[in-house]
Amino acid sequence: MADDRLDILSISERWTREGRKVALATVIETWGSAPRPIGSHLVIDAEGRFEGSVSGGCVEGAVVSEAIDVIETGKPVTLEFGVADETAWRVGLSCGGRIGVYVEPVTANAA
Repeated sequence: MADDRLDILSISERWTREGRKVALATVIETWGSAPRPIGSHLVIDAEGRFEGSVSGGCVEGAVVSEAIDVIETGKPVTLEFGVADETAWRVGLSCGGRIGVYVEPVTANAA
């Protein structure tokens, strides 16, 4: 997984060098059946193009929408998706789980 993270960070750096406005989404919390581990990344540009994954397709659309707002405002957000508590596992919900995603704007480094 470490190589995947480096690839996403490289894409983020390349996109900012190209002049694209970019946000980086990072999985910061998981519980239950979250399909991506903590530290997984999704890089998004202001046009909604993205690379990577924070949930295997479950919440990427919502994260991309929020990331576009983050790019516009410059203010990071923490997003939470999933069930409210562990009772989902007691009743056997196969889609139970929770994921926390931190979305932050990325700025080009001054050279």
